[in-house]
Amino acid sequence: MNEAELAGAIDHTVLGPETTLEAVESVLDEAKEYGMNACIPPCYVSEAAEYAPDVTLATVVGFPHGQHAIDAKRDEAVGAWDDGADELDMVINVGRLKAGDHDAVKADIEELVAAVPIPVKVIIETALLTDEEKHDACRLAKEADATFVKTSTGFADGGAEIEDVELMAEYLPVKASGGIGDYEEAQAMLDAGAERIGASSGVEIVEDFRG
Repeated sequence: MNEAELAGAIDHTVLGPETTLEAVESVLDEAKEYGMNACIPPCYVSEAAEYAPDVTLATVVGFPHGQHAIDAKRDEAVGAWDDGADELDMVINVGRLKAGDHDAVKADIEELVAAVPIPVKVIIETALLTDEEKHDACRLAKEADATFVKTSTGFADGGAEIEDVELMAEYLPVKASGGIGDYEEAQAMLDAGAERIGASSGVEIVEDFRG
């Protein structure tokens, strides 16, 4: 993997509750400079799409807990697409998954996939799930025609783990996210089967690669 390929696999991310438009523009500047994608809060998508039209722009839906009503998630997804998002990272309803309500979890994902013509990544929040539940979540995402499964929001205890990436890669392409701070950690996730890396440390990862 060369530098351009590595950078193109990184979603350079800013999603904290205190995120300002200035912080988003800084991330977009870095994404453009290094050849990365960007993942930002939905409230800034229209401004971001105008500010950096050449940067692949992801945003989040039902973030960070996934407990929004299904209509709210769908409306949020459509709004983000209308505003210029290129990809969506949605959070499953973890409580419904843990209760065994698989039909509701699958319907949640299907609503978004049907509502927008752009890739939908499904955040399953691995730190909160048993291995059996991880398999269930990935299977449901695949059945619902999601594009990716993603490990974490970054807001639960624990983030991306090698074993989880390997498990998830059995079903769909994986975005490993949560606690990936340098090139060594990013490369370990890619070696485990991840195809995308979500990190607020995108610049550090690329700079580490350069040595």
